Amino acid sequence: MKPLNQKGRSPTVINMTQTDWNEALTKPSSMVSTAAVMLGFWVIILSIVNIFEGAYSPGYKVTWLGFLGFSGEAFAANDTGFVIDDAVFAIFGVILIGAGDYGMKKANTQVDAGEDVSSRGVISWILDLPNSDFVKNTIKADNMKEMISSWLVIIGILFYIVWSIKHTTWVDPGVYSVMISLVAFGLALNLSSKVE
Repeated sequence: MKPLNQKGRSPTVINMTQTDWNEALTKPSSMVSTAAVMLGFWVIILSIVNIFEGAYSPGYKVTWLGFLGFSGEAFAANDTGFVIDDAVFAIFGVILIGAGDYGMKKANTQVDAGEDVSSRGVISWILDLPNSDFVKNTIKADNMKEMISSWLVIIGILFYIVWSIKHTTWVDPGVYSVMISLVAFGLALNLSSKVE
């Protein structure tokens, strides 16, 4: 044990803020990784819909770089053929899935040190989804908050999908706001149910 200095403090200075930030940046959480995977799949689905049908409405595709405010017009007639924005947006989706896969494997390695967790990425997550707490909470949960939280997430996602198919538009800000409110409230309720 090192002797204390004159003011009664340890001679070793530990900056907790830097330690916490380093851990947060270098040790991805499974929740953030799962969110990245889900967002990546959503981006790829939007890209496919936009290529074949037009995500804005039938006959009109979204030019993603313009839609996100980077350059040019936000919408174009679907007969314009392949637009480079579709490839950029799809590649972004693949990058998100890859980052989420890496994060899932890294988080599982930290939790299960010593086990072979190289296969615990996106594929394993998809295969384990029917046995997850999220799905089990839709039928029987430990408390009512967990059940309501799972159903809010499902209702939000289903609302977005059904509304988008019915009205043949996938980029409506009003629909996003309803879906995000339901999903975010559901996730927050789930987190609060785990806190005593």
